Amino acid sequence: MVAFLRLALRRVAMMPVMILGIALLVFVVLQFSPVDPAYNALGDSASPEARSAFAESQGLNDPFPVRYFTFLGQLIQGDLGVTMAPSQPVTDRIATAFPLTFQLTLLGLVLAIVLALAMGVTSAVYRDRWPDQVFRVLSMAGIALPSFWLGVLLIQQFALNTPLFPTGGYVNPADSFTGWLNSMALPAISLAVPVAASLARLIRTSMVAELDRDYVRTAKGSGLPPFLIIRSVLRNALVTPLTVLGVKVGYLLSGAVVIEAIFDLPGMGKLILEGVTGGDVALVQGTVLTIAIAFLVVNVVVDLLYLLVNPRIRTV
Repeated sequence: MVAFLRLALRRVAMMPVMILGIALLVFVVLQFSPVDPAYNALGDSASPEARSAFAESQGLNDPFPVRYFTFLGQLIQGDLGVTMAPSQPVTDRIATAFPLTFQLTLLGLVLAIVLALAMGVTSAVYRDRWPDQVFRVLSMAGIALPSFWLGVLLIQQFALNTPLFPTGGYVNPADSFTGWLNSMALPAISLAVPVAASLARLIRTSMVAELDRDYVRTAKGSGLPPFLIIRSVLRNALVTPLTVLGVKVGYLLSGAVVIEAIFDLPGMGKLILEGVTGGDVALVQGTVLTIAIAFLVVNVVVDLLYLLVNPRIRTV
């Protein structure tokens, strides 16, 4: 337990440093944007003097280090700036949009894990038999299938041809849980299928390797029930998939941005699209930074889970 706490504290202590690095990267990249904030804020009818005065008042003429440390100071205080017209705090916009993206990502992750476990375990148990062959083909197809294209196909089939689900829009779960589930079903499936297919292959490979170990043959010879054997094997086999789970959650977060645009969901993807099309640097900067930090936090949590599942690494 002491070794686990030491490694956990080490992971957590690195988070502020990584957040500073992410903030620097996001800030630097957006400084090369061709967008003129003064032009977007004042419009094309504003005089050069008005634009120059706006740039001076917003600190846009300050040297790069000054602008970065000003941005960093605001970030530490939880201030991500103000959007263009209509003028609103970026944090307020994110506070409204991020819960939807989080719901979609979480729902997609749960669905992906359930599908991956079902496919991976079945393929490993029935290795080289017809269930294994079927799931291996399905997993290859799922990996090759882009989530946005799958989303379009699902809309065509299950929202237009067979109107079982809405084509888009969002229903708050506080208003109607059934309506929320219907509005999130197709987007979550679109996100989950490629991730589930990839994880299923990892689970199958890990389980096949574990099933060939001596302790499994000993357990079978001792007459232990197959369910108990598979449960033990699965626990050991999940170590490898857990190492890539954090990356997959990052895929879900980034994929949610695109899926939200396809299904017209008012999440972080809509904010990024609004910021890019409107030239709102503060909005783009805040949303990208929030998604990057969320990805970082998820990876730290996955690392801690990996330490719990794999005690051997605690001695490293």
